[in-house]
Amino acid sequence: MLLFVKSAAIGVAKSLQWIAMMAIPLTAVLGNDGVALTANGQTQEVSIKFNAKVGKLPFECGRSYVGLGKPATKVTFSDFRFYVSDVALVDSNGKTVPVTLTQDNKWQYQNVALLDFENKSGACANGTVETRNQVIGTVPKGNYQGLQFTLGVPFNLNHADVVTAPSPLNLTSLWWNWLSGYKFLRLDLASQSLGASPKDDQHSHHGQGFPIHLGSTGCQAAEGSQKPASCSNRNRVKLFFTKFDLTKNVIIADVAALVANTNLAANQPNSPPGCMSSPDDGDCAGIMANIGIPFANKPTAGQAFFRVE
Repeated sequence: MLLFVKSAAIGVAKSLQWIAMMAIPLTAVLGNDGVALTANGQTQEVSIKFNAKVGKLPFECGRSYVGLGKPATKVTFSDFRFYVSDVALVDSNGKTVPVTLTQDNKWQYQNVALLDFENKSGACANGTVETRNQVIGTVPKGNYQGLQFTLGVPFNLNHADVVTAPSPLNLTSLWWNWLSGYKFLRLDLASQSLGASPKDDQHSHHGQGFPIHLGSTGCQAAEGSQKPASCSNRNRVKLFFTKFDLTKNVIIADVAALVANTNLAANQPNSPPGCMSSPDDGDCAGIMANIGIPFANKPTAGQAFFRVE
């Protein structure tokens, strides 16, 4: 009888010891506060805020803005969305640390995120009701003071089938075709001279308004495939901000700065309306320069479209 009790006690002790041992790796994985850990330590959630402005004024669908472009023109906007990718923070040692984007099945997929500043109201009928002004993800816990990201969709995702692509790469209004891929930036506007921007286009040479659609051009299809093997004008740009405080700063996409050197009241003859990213479209010259993309074999002095506030 005593032997049985002793054996039972030993069995209970071993069970408790096993439970305690199992609890150790759980704590190591979650940390004392349930924070996820990496191999080198804790990770932290980050939210990188974006905002859209027209100079000092907030961007609003259908609102009229004066003094834009050269010469100064009165314009109304009907769309404003863009994709960013390869988002990364820069730590105090100057090391670039990629942000692991939260896969939310709506605004972010793999390393791509969509920012959306139209709300389908008024002139923005071609868009969506919901808006998006942030990129969310995680990084190893640390001291970060800089930010970088690419304006555009990476080549490996840019030429997907929009019908079967996951959100946010499933928006036909942000897609040209298999060959050219996505519109990295869509900014549609109208002036009193040109009227409304077209609701959509496939590099159309018809329509009114001054739509600005940034994307890859000069894409050559691979043999036996609709997808291109390469594009001569990828039109992606990596942007760097050496001073960016996650707790205080916001990235501003300033439409007024983007179009500061562009005549928004006229369109070059025999060319698509506005700027469709073609290297032979003179209407793109000032826009590409302010995005930071070399155009017509001319280098750029640096971008003016984005700033930190």
